[in-house]
Amino acid sequence: MSTPLRLSDQIAQQIQQLILDQQLKPGERLPAERVLAAQLNVSRPPIREAIRTLASQGLLATRPGGGTFVLSPIQDWPEKNLLPLAQLVVADPAYNYDMLEARYALESSTAWYAALRATDQDKDNIQRCFDSMVNYQQQGDAEQSSRADARFHMSIAEASHNIVLIQFMRGLFDVLLSVVSQSRNTMFQSSQPNVLKNLTHQHESLMNAILAGDPEQAKHAISQHLHYVQDTIRENDDNLARRQRLTRFSLPDPLL
Repeated sequence: MSTPLRLSDQIAQQIQQLILDQQLKPGERLPAERVLAAQLNVSRPPIREAIRTLASQGLLATRPGGGTFVLSPIQDWPEKNLLPLAQLVVADPAYNYDMLEARYALESSTAWYAALRATDQDKDNIQRCFDSMVNYQQQGDAEQSSRADARFHMSIAEASHNIVLIQFMRGLFDVLLSVVSQSRNTMFQSSQPNVLKNLTHQHESLMNAILAGDPEQAKHAISQHLHYVQDTIRENDDNLARRQRLTRFSLPDPLL
């Protein structure tokens, strides 16, 4: 079982979120320690410890008597590093399989930690994202339901309260949205009935495991979901390839 985050680690995550929310750029100054302490409702010693941790990671720089400054643009590095991946996925849908494997490695962790650490606010956010996804599905809005699907998975990552996992998921969001959209389009062409119903049930099972604080069930639910997506897409790809072969080698109609 995971040990709870230290107070200073929680504060470090909140400071990073503040940098993201306020879009602070390298060279810009953070609020003073006393201001941060008031905003976060904590004493100043854990604020100092959190700043030291972020400084050791190369994110912040502290100048004696001059304050604390942003050293690197944390909101940009994941997107820049993952841009080639996004282009690959768009150019060749076959990379969906690699993406699904990567999602399993990443999201099995985010689901696990979300089940352990999700606050009431996190749980409300996950529920809202799920309800939004179901609503768009019922309206037949494929684009918005795909975006809501990706946002649902992102809300789970945010509930993990692991800043590294959150940053990776944020960097992957556009790639994830593209993959989810392609996957949904492919799956809805599948010969299997009730695909949408199965997807909704899987998402609901994942959500319920996190709301119940059951990390093992949450990890199992995301595994079942991603394997189902992979199997359904592979079946559809196989059927498409078979139809293409039949078309390629079909004999001319003798009556023509």
